[in-house]
Amino acid sequence: MSHAPIPPGSLSGCKVVDLSRVLGGPYCTQILADHGADVLKIEPPDGDETRGWGPPFLGKTASYFVGVNRNKRGLSLDLSTSTGQHRLRTLLADADVLIENFKPGTLEKWGLGYDALSQTFPRLVHCRVSGFGGDGPLGGLPGYDACAQAMCGLMSVNGEAGGESTRVGLPVVDMVTGLNAAVAILLALNERQRSGLGQFLDITLYDCALSLLHPHAPNYIYGGQLPRPTGNAHPNIAPYETLPTKHGPIFLAVGNNRQFASLAKMLKAPALADDPRFATNADRLINRAALHERLAELLREHDPVEFSERLLRAGVPAAAVQDVSQALNHPHTAHRNMVWRDGDYVGLGTPIKLSRTPGGLRSLPPDLGASNDEFGW
Repeated sequence: MSHAPIPPGSLSGCKVVDLSRVLGGPYCTQILADHGADVLKIEPPDGDETRGWGPPFLGKTASYFVGVNRNKRGLSLDLSTSTGQHRLRTLLADADVLIENFKPGTLEKWGLGYDALSQTFPRLVHCRVSGFGGDGPLGGLPGYDACAQAMCGLMSVNGEAGGESTRVGLPVVDMVTGLNAAVAILLALNERQRSGLGQFLDITLYDCALSLLHPHAPNYIYGGQLPRPTGNAHPNIAPYETLPTKHGPIFLAVGNNRQFASLAKMLKAPALADDPRFATNADRLINRAALHERLAELLREHDPVEFSERLLRAGVPAAAVQDVSQALNHPHTAHRNMVWRDGDYVGLGTPIKLSRTPGGLRSLPPDLGASNDEFGW
C-alpha cells in the first residue's frame, strides 16, 4: 500500500460480519469499514454478483464491486451447508454486528435467523436489508432500487414537466437504505452500552423510498394536489431551476427575497426585485414562466462557472451544471479529499469527516475468499 498510515478509526474494535451483496448492504458496511470497523465480507462460493457487473473492470473485478467494498476482508462460505453454518456461528462468537440482505425466511430456514442467533449471541446487532420486510401484504417479496422508485412515488415526480416519469439517474433508494442501515447500526450499538443487548434492525427499500418523498408527501397531504414531474423546477420555490447561459446551464436555488434581490443586483437588473410579479416567493411561483424568460435573457452573456461562483460569494445559491469528470476533477474535490487513490485503485472518499479519528483507505477491495487461508478454511 502506498498511502500513509492512518490512525485507528472511530469504529476500531467493532467486528462486522457482512453477508450482504450488491449495493445497499455493501454501501453500509463500507461506511463502517472506512471508519475502522473490521468488516468480514462473506460471499457465496460464486461471489457477489456485482463482481461481474462490467465493463469497466479493475483487473478481473467490475468497477461496480470495487466502488463499495474497500477496507474489508474477503471470505467465501456456502451457508446452505452445515460446515458453512458452523463457520458463521464461529465468526459471530465475538462479532458486534451481522448485516445481511437475504430474502426473509432464508436464514431462518438454516437456523440462522435473529430469533435463533439472539439466544446464543444476545449482544449481537442483527441488521437485515430487504425489499419489503418479512410480513405484511408484500412481506418476503424481493426488492430492487428502480422498482422501489416506481412503486413509492419517486418516479412520478421525476422527469420533465408534461413528460414521462423517469427513475433518478443513480440507485438512490439502495444507497439511502445503506445509509439508514448504518445509522440504525450505530443507534443500536449506542443503546447496547446501556442495556448490554443487541436487537434486530429491519431496514427496507420500501420504507426508505417513501422517506424520500419530501416535500411531495406533505404538499399532497396538506394541499390535496397530486405532485407531478416539474423537470428541474422546485414545486415550492422560484427561481429554483436550471437556466441557460452563454456556455452552458446554471442552476439557481433562490430560497428567499433577500437572495432574489441580490441575484437581481448581480444581474444589473435591481428593478426585478421590485416587480410586483416577483415580490415574494408566492408571486414568483405564480409567475414562474415570466420569471424564467426574464432571467434567461439576463443570463445570456454570462459564463456559468464564473457567474455561479460570484453568486455564491454574494450569498446567492447557484452552481454550474457539471458532468462527472468535471465534478471529480474540481479543485475543491481534491481539497476535501473526496477521491482516494492507491496504485490502480481510485475511489470516492468518505463524506463523513471526523477530526481525531478520520476515515481512510486501509485496504483495497478483496479478491473472492482472499482471507480464507487466514481463517483456516
